[in-house]
Amino acid sequence: MTVRNLLIVLILCSVVGAFTGLMLGNVVGNLYLGIIAALLATAVAAAARNLKIPQLVAIYSALAIEHSIHTRVIIYSVVASIIAGAAAVGVASEIDVKSSIIVGSLGGLFAGLLMTMLTIVSEIPDGEGRAP
Repeated sequence: MTVRNLLIVLILCSVVGAFTGLMLGNVVGNLYLGIIAALLATAVAAAARNLKIPQLVAIYSALAIEHSIHTRVIIYSVVASIIAGAAAVGVASEIDVKSSIIVGSLGGLFAGLLMTMLTIVSEIPDGEGRAP
């Protein structure tokens, strides 16, 4: 996974999280907002990497998306996104931010960070990079 792909995932997750915060800001509490934003960000990023729509070939080549994310990584990312959403709410409360858009974008960003870390780790071949 190239750095460009990682940045695309992070930006996409942050935008989805911010949009979720904008739509659900006054409907649910911050904890639920952070978790929902993180889950939606993970789902959208996984779908963007896994769905190959023929009409979007030019976009895929421009974004340099080489391959899809493994299903195991997506499952682990969903579990990690619940933690990321809760962490986003914790960070937002520590810096005294009340904006639902920022809480949502933090949830999406943290979920994207965890998803990219899981993707990088899953691409390491067996036996490489491990302590003896």
